[in-house]
Amino acid sequence: MNLVPNLVVDRLPVYLRALNVLEAEGKKTVRSEELGPRAGVNPELVRKDLSYFGRFGKQGRGYEVVALQAELRRLLGTDRQWSMVLVGAGHLGRAILAYPGFVSEGFVIIAAFDTDTSLIGELISGMRVRPAGELVSFVQSRRVDIGIIAVPPAAARRTAEVLHEAGIRAILNYAPVMLRLPPGLLVRNVDPVIALESMTFWRSHEVA
Repeated sequence: MNLVPNLVVDRLPVYLRALNVLEAEGKKTVRSEELGPRAGVNPELVRKDLSYFGRFGKQGRGYEVVALQAELRRLLGTDRQWSMVLVGAGHLGRAILAYPGFVSEGFVIIAAFDTDTSLIGELISGMRVRPAGELVSFVQSRRVDIGIIAVPPAAARRTAEVLHEAGIRAILNYAPVMLRLPPGLLVRNVDPVIALESMTFWRSHEVA
């Protein structure tokens, strides 16, 4: 899988979501000519992306929706449950804990941590906030696959280092700072402001 481009991997969940809609509509099979527009890409790109992982479609018939769903879930690892810990239980952390989309896709937050003594012990969306000092021992005593960072920018790097030292190898970073950490640690930086600024760039340079 090392030769699969990141952009291809990033499109797999988009294809899966389109397939989920197609299944809900009662579709049994789908051609790339329909799946492509549903996913916002051209049909040729769908075929090229999927060819990295084998042959899934049938000539003249297309893809079996349920079978392709199952294959994409296997490739993405969402055919199993992934346990996560959240560091930062402020406004952003509360929103993350309240978001129902994680559990439905197999991502389960099993603990939340914070350094703010006024938050420790508080019950947020059914999750009791733990002191940050317990983070390492908790991670090392449980199977934790992913760490979520929702702390202020100044604390983000140290938080990521602590998660890494505790044994976590994948981090989803919501703090508005780009984290670059040692090889072997997978970090995804999620900053909606950057996405907004890229949009306002194009809007600002539109020809009237």
